[in-house]
Amino acid sequence: MAGKLDVDAARAAFPALSSGFLYADNAGGSQCLASVVARVSHYLLNTNVQLGADYSVSVTSTNRVAAGSEAARELFNAESADEVAFGSSSTMLVENLARAIEADVRAGDEIIITGEHESNAGPWKRLAARTGAVIKLWAATPLPAHPNNPYAVGLQLPALLPLIGAKTRLIAFTACSNILGALVPVTDVVREARRVAASHGARKLEFCLDCVAYAPHRRMDVQAWAVEYCYFSFYKVYGPHTSALYARRSALTSSLSSLAHHFLRVDAKPYKLQPGGPGYELTYATTAGTLQEGWDAVAAHEQTLLAPLLAYLRGKAARGVRIVGAEDAGLARVPTVSFVVIGERAIRSPDVVKAFDKKGTVGIRYGHFYAYTLVDMLEPKVPTDDGVVRISLVHYNTVDEVQRIIDILEEVLA
Repeated sequence: MAGKLDVDAARAAFPALSSGFLYADNAGGSQCLASVVARVSHYLLNTNVQLGADYSVSVTSTNRVAAGSEAARELFNAESADEVAFGSSSTMLVENLARAIEADVRAGDEIIITGEHESNAGPWKRLAARTGAVIKLWAATPLPAHPNNPYAVGLQLPALLPLIGAKTRLIAFTACSNILGALVPVTDVVREARRVAASHGARKLEFCLDCVAYAPHRRMDVQAWAVEYCYFSFYKVYGPHTSALYARRSALTSSLSSLAHHFLRVDAKPYKLQPGGPGYELTYATTAGTLQEGWDAVAAHEQTLLAPLLAYLRGKAARGVRIVGAEDAGLARVPTVSFVVIGERAIRSPDVVKAFDKKGTVGIRYGHFYAYTLVDMLEPKVPTDDGVVRISLVHYNTVDEVQRIIDILEEVLA
């Protein structure tokens, strides 16, 4: 049974929270631990030298950056830190991955993507254009549990399996939707996809998993998932603005060409995905701390935030509120909640958010949040530029803050 999360202790680690401002746009970027800022500062002021030299300060700097790779390895639950590359953003890392895998993709190979965040779609579309590969879309489909809400959609395994055939080379999907808040059963997806691909005699099937919206809420486990590639952004998990990509050791050597300088011997190293070094101070700052064994407590606390917010929005169905995604709380959902207001008294998503902005003490957002295809495919049609209203909470948010959000929504929807 999960222990109870000490929310006050968690909040004390984030100086920004002392202002009283209600941060509810966490899916766009979380607040930063004070210990992260201290490490960035200490690195730049005391060990800001090139790595790999034998003098003492360089040895310290090299060890600090290596510790950052180990911190990312721990979060991924990867076998080795030599399976972890760093980059300025998740989008850039996947673009590098698509460039590195290009020589191992043949004309006619099929790449399955989703309508979720474009970081795990755009690079594969561009790769297909360069190589003659074929793109297939695993679309979000209506959830049977909510037949009266056309916006209650999600990624479902039965919609994926018919897309898999003898030429399927890569499946790029998300572990958690940054719009729908839904967790995808990664283990089931990978197992069943491999089974179907094998039955068709597929040459090689690999997976690229987007964990950007997953990592703040649940523990990643690339070994249990058996995926070749996985990525997340540290600035979504209380750290500096840098990102990490996992590439399984076997994939590094058998599927990926090096993007590094030709004279560097990095065939089995993640540096082959880093044309140049990472931001050293940012990599070191990722060592500031992890949640360790607190994931169950985080998940349990997040349900206390999610349940009243979803209940309120469900109760406003007659007013035209439609939740985008599953309408019920539960451990298959994180507290990222999107909705629209439709009907005779429809309210544009930007106007809902504007009412919050005028309060000056609460931050939420509207838009497609780079899941452009997902929002564009919603039916009845939602203006893509307006998108959805999104309220995204994490472990340092409180039940009282949820009530503050509900009180403002009451004014907006009156």
